[in-house]
Amino acid sequence: MDFEAVIKYSKLHAKPPGLSLQYGTAGFRTKAENLDHTMFRMGLLAVLRSKQTKSTIGVMVTASHNPEEDNGVKLIDPLGEMLAAAWEEHATRLANAEEEELQRVLTDICRKEAVDLLGNAFVILTCQQLIGINMCVLFVSCFNIYFYTPVFASRPSSKKLSQSVTDGVSVLGGQYHDYGLVTTPQLHYMVCCRNTHGNYGIATVEGYYEKLSNAFVELTKQAMSQRDGHMSLRVDCANGIGALKLKELGRYLPGCLMVHIDNDGTKGKLNHLCGADFVKVHQKPPVGLEMKPGERCCSFDGDADRIVYYYTDAAGHFHLLDGDKIATLISTFLKELLVKAGQTLTFAVVQTAYANGSSTCYLEETMKVPVHCAKTGVKHLHHKAQEFDIGVYFEANGHGTTVGDAISDMLLIEAILALKNLTVPQWDGMYTDLPNRQLKVKVADRRIIDTTDAERRAVTPPGLQKKIDDIVNKFQLARAFVRPSGTEDVVRVYAEADTQENADNLAHEVSLAVYHLAGGVGEPPKAVAS
Repeated sequence: MDFEAVIKYSKLHAKPPGLSLQYGTAGFRTKAENLDHTMFRMGLLAVLRSKQTKSTIGVMVTASHNPEEDNGVKLIDPLGEMLAAAWEEHATRLANAEEEELQRVLTDICRKEAVDLLGNAFVILTCQQLIGINMCVLFVSCFNIYFYTPVFASRPSSKKLSQSVTDGVSVLGGQYHDYGLVTTPQLHYMVCCRNTHGNYGIATVEGYYEKLSNAFVELTKQAMSQRDGHMSLRVDCANGIGALKLKELGRYLPGCLMVHIDNDGTKGKLNHLCGADFVKVHQKPPVGLEMKPGERCCSFDGDADRIVYYYTDAAGHFHLLDGDKIATLISTFLKELLVKAGQTLTFAVVQTAYANGSSTCYLEETMKVPVHCAKTGVKHLHHKAQEFDIGVYFEANGHGTTVGDAISDMLLIEAILALKNLTVPQWDGMYTDLPNRQLKVKVADRRIIDTTDAERRAVTPPGLQKKIDDIVNKFQLARAFVRPSGTEDVVRVYAEADTQENADNLAHEVSLAVYHLAGGVGEPPKAVAS
């Protein structure tokens, strides 16, 4: 490794004094102006990881559902999975190293991971930047690096930050090639395809569309032939890349599935008052989508790795079908198939602490499906699901499967609804969610919060969990927990109870406990507006 060249380039991407970042579930995310040095160093780390695994590694510049002034970066492992935990630690150390420590940290990573620095890394890159969607993507392999910069990158910071990544790659001898415009899940797909030498699929966007559309048509052809007319769905694409890719997919699907795209990036801002995260948190429709009663609708997030469904009833009431509802639909369908086929395969659903209590009860008591709880983040759910022959997992926010592919999840949901001849209200009627509320509390340092029991109980600071327990005991059918954000200095609060008023009050009281016991900053949390 040419440390002299690395140090020279690093000075062009200097680390802001005192800045400390943590590689969390979503990688690094913060204000774009603080990410230049991190992008450069993740370019370095990607090449080291590629040399160590002798396989394709992905690096993604994206902030998913965050506002467009933010940005972020994360690495993708050989089978399209999230970065290995040991390398998350390396990423954090490397991002936070002061300039005089950089050589030592890089050397230590190479020593601990037995990285062969003599291995070749041929990098192919072109970079193009216009206005519109949200991410830049980098593929790294032992011999190839594929770099993606969106034709519609609406984050003004993306071009500069992607160049910082390429500087990190090039200083270790990389060359560059533009592989095309892709969503986050499509990147994961292609990483997996390349590392399985085409056995999983063809590592092109066209190969992705063909694989999904062929599976959808084959699965639904009998049900579709018995229907009068086509299936219809409105999709809020959060003014993100999902709009463009969904339009491309439409050329591969028969006319029996009609998709109307809203928030396609031609008018609104990325993730602003729209998208899966907005709909889930605020429990109301996105701006820019006019719903008819009973009409089936769904929302992606900005980089199309989350999905939630929803509809309004005849009285105009909004109904959300989040990741819990999706997991229940899929697992119910699979359980019925297993019973019909007389199979005795091991089968389980994996949830997080955010899963609505009613969904857990329905799965365990009505469907007799084992349910396990894992820490937040699909990488944790994925590892637990691998313990079973069949594992279904979704976070309540709509992030499911290894990469949370909103497009493939949408097709699966549509297929199941067609095969079971279910309307979305009938799907919704499988069980009734307990009213719930999510809030967040700004704190000086989120690391003061430590948790156990799959993040359902707080270990530190002292006295916080006792206070939460006392508050919960005041309400009926109540549950609450707190956990530190993986990306910003806030503590996330979840509460559910027998009524929405009680859930709101419970969330507010727990938020005040966090504010007073965990170093809250700014004004104390205010009561939830009714």
